[in-house]
Amino acid sequence: MTFEEKIKLLLNKRIEAKLGGGQRRIDSQHAKGKLTARERIEILLDEGSFEEFDMFVTHRCTDFGMQDNVFLTDGVVTGYGTIDGRLVYVFSQDFTIFGGSLSEPFAEKICKVMDQAMKMGAPVIGLNDSGGARIQEGVNSLAGYAEIFQRNIMASGVIPQISAIFGPCAGGAVYSPALTDFIMMSKQNSYMFVTGPKVVKTVTGEDVTDSDLGGAMVHASKSGVTHFVVEDEKEGLLLIRKLMAYLPSNNMEEAPIVPCNDPINRLDDVLNSIIPENPNKPYDVKDVIHSIVDNGEFLEVHQYYAANLVVGFARLNGASVGIVANQPNCMAGVLDINASRKGARFVRFCDAFNIPILTLVDVPGFLPGTAQEYNGIIIHGAKFLYAYGEATVPKVTVTLRKSYGGAHDVMSCKQLRGDINYAWPSAEIAVMGASGAAAILYGSELKKIEDPKAQAEFLAEKEKEYTDKFANPFDAAKYGYIDDIIEPRNTRFRVIRAFQQLSTKKLTNPAKKHDNIPL
Repeated sequence: MTFEEKIKLLLNKRIEAKLGGGQRRIDSQHAKGKLTARERIEILLDEGSFEEFDMFVTHRCTDFGMQDNVFLTDGVVTGYGTIDGRLVYVFSQDFTIFGGSLSEPFAEKICKVMDQAMKMGAPVIGLNDSGGARIQEGVNSLAGYAEIFQRNIMASGVIPQISAIFGPCAGGAVYSPALTDFIMMSKQNSYMFVTGPKVVKTVTGEDVTDSDLGGAMVHASKSGVTHFVVEDEKEGLLLIRKLMAYLPSNNMEEAPIVPCNDPINRLDDVLNSIIPENPNKPYDVKDVIHSIVDNGEFLEVHQYYAANLVVGFARLNGASVGIVANQPNCMAGVLDINASRKGARFVRFCDAFNIPILTLVDVPGFLPGTAQEYNGIIIHGAKFLYAYGEATVPKVTVTLRKSYGGAHDVMSCKQLRGDINYAWPSAEIAVMGASGAAAILYGSELKKIEDPKAQAEFLAEKEKEYTDKFANPFDAAKYGYIDDIIEPRNTRFRVIRAFQQLSTKKLTNPAKKHDNIPL
C-alpha cells in the first residue's frame, strides 16, 4: 500500500467514524427531534476547538454475532475542546450505534477523558443518550459502569462535572450523572429511572409512562434529581456554556472575573420599600437578588424544586458568587426537608470550588408537622447547618426580615463562621415570632383575664413589647452578631465591599480523612 493510499484509508475511516451508525439512523435521530452526538459537541464547544480521542475504537465482543456488527467509535464520541477559550473535556453518547449502549471499550473511552481531565484540572461534560448496558457483554458492561462511577467519585470536588440528559438514561447508567455536580434534562426526549415502566408494572402494579416516571419535570419538581430543565437540546448546550462561565476549572482556581459596567455604588430605591408593612405578607426575594447583582443577571439552580429556597449563581463587580435566599413567596420561606437538601448541596458545591456565598435571610422557621418529622427534618436540616458551618469560602449574610429560632442559626449566622452579617432595619431576629412568644411568656396572666376583648388588647400590648425589645436587628447588633444595620437601597455596595475585603480570607478546617455529614 502506497503512502497516498494509506492517507486515503485514514480519511475514509474518519468519514466512516463520523457517520456513526449510518445515515438511516442519523435521520431517525433527527426525526425524534434529537441531535447527533457530534452535532451536540459542535454547539457546546467553541467553533473548531474539538479534538477527538479514540475515533477508531471498536468493541471486542464475539458473542451473539456481534463480531459481524462493528462500528468505529463504538457509540461514544470523546475528546477535548474549549468553552470561551477554557479547556474542557467531553463525552457524547451516540444513540445511532447500538442505541448508545455501554460496552467495555465505550467505558474505557469515557474513563480516559476523565483521567485526562483530572490530570489537567479541567471540567468534564457528559452528554447522555444511551439505552444502558450492552447486554451482549454481560458483566464487562457492568464493570465499565463501575469504573466510571469510581472516577466520578474521585473527581468530585476537584473538577466540575456536568451531565446533560438528551435521551434515555436508565438502570445503572443513572448513577454517573447522579454523582456529578449538575444535571440538565430536556423536556422533549429525556428521561431517567432506575427501573422502567414495565418492571414497575410487574412489581408494583402501577401503570406509568416513561415521562411520568422519570421525565424532566418529574425530576425537576418532585425528586430534585435534575437541576436544570430546557425546552430542547440546543438551549441546554448553550446553558452549559453559560453555567461554565460562573465556575472555576478546578478546586485550586478561582472562577473567572469578567469586566463589570454596572456601578458598585448603584442605589436602588425600590429596596427601601420592598418589605411589606404587614410581616405576614409575601414578596419575591428574586426582585431583591436582581436588584443587587451585576446587570440583574441571575442563573437559578433547581428552579422547580423546593421553591421556598432560591439558589443560583450571579456576579458582583464581575466576580462569581453563589446566592442562597429564603423565598417568602412560597410557603412563607419556611425551611423544610427538600429546601434543606437543596441548600446544603449548593453551599457545599460553592465551598468546594472557591465560590463566595451571599445569603439573604427571611425565614420564619422550620416547617412543622408529622410528615416532616417522620421523614427526618432533623437530619436534613442538620445537613444545611453543617454545610454552612463547614464552608471556608467568604460568606456574607443579609437578614431582610424574619430570622427566627433554629432557622436563624442555619442560615449562615455569625456563629457558623459567617464573615460579615448585615441586617436591614426591617429585620426581626428572635427565638420566635412575637405572637407565639407573647402567648408563652404571658400565658398564665392571659388566663386570668375573662373578657375576650381585654385578652386581645393585653396580648397585642405584650406582642408590641416583645417586638420592640427582641424582634429587631438592634438587639442582635448589640452583641456583635450583626456587624451593621444597612439601608436596603445601599445593599449592593455594602455586599460588594464586604466580599472585596474578604478576598484574601484564609481559613482551614481540622485535618481529617473526611467528615461525617449527617446523610
